[in-house]
Amino acid sequence: MDDRLMKLLRPVLLTCTLIAAGCGGTETAESAEPLPLLAEASSDLPSVLVYKTATCGCCNGWIEHLRAAGFTVDARDTRDLMSIKVDAGVPTAMTSCHTSLVDGYVVEGHVPAEQLKRLLAERPDLVGIAAPGMPAGSPGMDMPNAPSYQVLSFDNEGNVAVYAEIDPNSP
Repeated sequence: MDDRLMKLLRPVLLTCTLIAAGCGGTETAESAEPLPLLAEASSDLPSVLVYKTATCGCCNGWIEHLRAAGFTVDARDTRDLMSIKVDAGVPTAMTSCHTSLVDGYVVEGHVPAEQLKRLLAERPDLVGIAAPGMPAGSPGMDMPNAPSYQVLSFDNEGNVAVYAEIDPNSP
């Protein structure tokens, strides 16, 4: 992997480790009940399956962001989030507080709905996209004057690339 990318990802990995330690547990995904839908979804968009912990409030903010963008969301609380990430092929450096599966792709963390729609429209040869850690200003992590952040893509070969530069302050 490129040394510049590794330098970028080291702090993210540390953040993700801390997040996983604070949001993890032992309940299995099979025993989790889906949350009720709170908004009507667009029939043109696939359903998004979100795995998260019950105690992670920012995940609920991201779920509401997706629903407002027209997605149907099936949110499942689990305490065994790390095994879901491993099974889905999420690289350790890409982890965040929730993992989503949608139409053959993995979406890790607080990725804006617009980037998810782009992924589904373009259908690149990727495992998925991620907003590693919990970027300030990302959907569900809203705050004024937040710095820009990156959405990264990852594939089966271990390649990571910048998928999008996000300025949370632009309309």
